[in-house]
Amino acid sequence: MAELRMSFIEHLEELRRRIIVIFIALLVAVCVGYIFSWEILDFLKRPATKADIPLNLYYQTVLEPFMVRFKIAMYAALVIALPVILYEVLAYIAPALRKREKRIMYGSLFFIILFFLAGAAFCYLYILPVGLNWLVGQAQGRISPVLMAGDYVGLVALLMLALGLTFETPLLVWLVVRLGIVTPRRLHRGWRYAVIAILAFAALITPDWNPITMMLVAAPMFLLYEGSIFFAALGKRAADRRRKAQEVELGE
Repeated sequence: MAELRMSFIEHLEELRRRIIVIFIALLVAVCVGYIFSWEILDFLKRPATKADIPLNLYYQTVLEPFMVRFKIAMYAALVIALPVILYEVLAYIAPALRKREKRIMYGSLFFIILFFLAGAAFCYLYILPVGLNWLVGQAQGRISPVLMAGDYVGLVALLMLALGLTFETPLLVWLVVRLGIVTPRRLHRGWRYAVIAILAFAALITPDWNPITMMLVAAPMFLLYEGSIFFAALGKRAADRRRKAQEVELGE
């Protein structure tokens, strides 16, 4: 009982250390993001400029400029500190994994970051210009926009984060198939549940629950889900063929 109690305390101590490291990484990243907040804001305004939208951002209260800079810093910190966060999470759960599972999880760390950045870049280069142009175009010149800086930053940053998470779908499907948790056929049969889960996820991360914004997040995610199942099935068939060939060689 004493050994179990000590192992449990050590387990909590390790969790505390991991959380402290993540907190410090986020704190440093927030400071960096706050220092370069106006440069980041100029970067976030470019999709509107690309869509020929005359973008003038305003604020209403004395506190709002600070809050806008802090909001930008928080979103930037999530991206800057992402490698540290992922590593600490994987390092914490690694003792509970088998050697093969550890190799797969650590090997996927680079691709998790790569896919996230690819999703954010896809949103920035393609989704935002088209989406902003369509949304602003609904005014048809009858009403003029007074865009609040905080609202614009929240919409653009959350969409980029959402598409970044959406592009993790192929890697997630690959991981669960590679680890033998589920088969591609079972994933395909459960497409109805996947649609519900994707729509719920899109609603959760959409700042204003706008149906158009939700679809901009949900549609690519579902396409990636189905595409991932197809490629996972091809990979599984190739792995099965290799395993059968090895069994034949050993049998001979």
